[in-house]
Amino acid sequence: MPHLFVAVTAHGYGHLAQVAPVVSELKRRLPDLEVSLQGNIAPAFAKARLPEGYRHIQSAADVPLPMDGPLTTRWADGLADYLAFDLDYAAQQTQQRQLFEQLRPDLVLADIPWLPLDVARSMGIPCAGLCSLSWYDILVESPVGHQLPAALAQRMQRAYTGAELFLRPAPSMPMRWLPNGRDIGPIAQPRRRDPQRLRERVARPASERLVLMQFGGTGRLSLGGAPRLMDGVHLLSPDADADRGRDDLALIAAEGNSVLEALASCDALITKPGYGTFAEAACCGIPVLSVERKDWPESRYLVDWLADQVPMREISASDLAAGEIRESLAAVLAEGIVDPVAPTGVAEAADLLIDVLR
Repeated sequence: MPHLFVAVTAHGYGHLAQVAPVVSELKRRLPDLEVSLQGNIAPAFAKARLPEGYRHIQSAADVPLPMDGPLTTRWADGLADYLAFDLDYAAQQTQQRQLFEQLRPDLVLADIPWLPLDVARSMGIPCAGLCSLSWYDILVESPVGHQLPAALAQRMQRAYTGAELFLRPAPSMPMRWLPNGRDIGPIAQPRRRDPQRLRERVARPASERLVLMQFGGTGRLSLGGAPRLMDGVHLLSPDADADRGRDDLALIAAEGNSVLEALASCDALITKPGYGTFAEAACCGIPVLSVERKDWPESRYLVDWLADQVPMREISASDLAAGEIRESLAAVLAEGIVDPVAPTGVAEAADLLIDVLR
């Protein structure tokens, strides 16, 4: 029985959401595939995205960057966490090696901790990276990039370049320094569009436009104190604390596939730059209002790509907080749903990985 070991960074939900469709496709092609997941991921979210029967190892293979809400990264704290992790690297390697010795995977797939790739290569286990970014690129291009120690930077680079493949799904940071880089299409799990079912689910009339607010797993944003955003628009949110008291907002379940189903059937999306939400929006043809995420190095690549796929506008965080987004939202709603982009990266990734598992 082939065994796939998947290691993900628990920085919000995006890394598991990105790799999960590929895991599901590999499981479809290889029904006897054994899957192990390593990462401090909420069990309910993992269960919703991965095929049944996987083993979940609730331990971290790297350190997530700390955030103050969805838009602000605590870069100084994050760098300190990375340095502490690197000081303890020998112990981390030992633990990871023991895990691989116990589970004996046939392929290690990382999105995108560098430690499992480093240890897998040292043990002769085939390994691959799959991500729209690397933590090396994020740190180097961040506000603390000039403080990144050369030894840590080189360790991360060696781990990423040592993998057999590093798959870069569209849209990705360029990462041109990777000799093993392979560009593939977008990765998403688009659901069937069914606006009527969504309206019935949230008990809203056909005369209203439904707009999903989704900022991922790193916190929430507010639309200010106005009781209504604009006439004829009703907001949906998976955040139980989202703008309580508004009369134009309905909560949807945060767990399971509720958000994906709402995204596929809504009229527009309010979000921040992030691979998973942007790719899903493009692969459903949904117009997007994106809140600027100025300190995140990946943002410009995501925004430039999405603007070529669907109607899109950018707004500032201050405009969102003041509720001053009516004009921009009306513009994307007027442009409407467009032809979806095909999530070709799922099959492309599976094609490149399956021979190893066989």
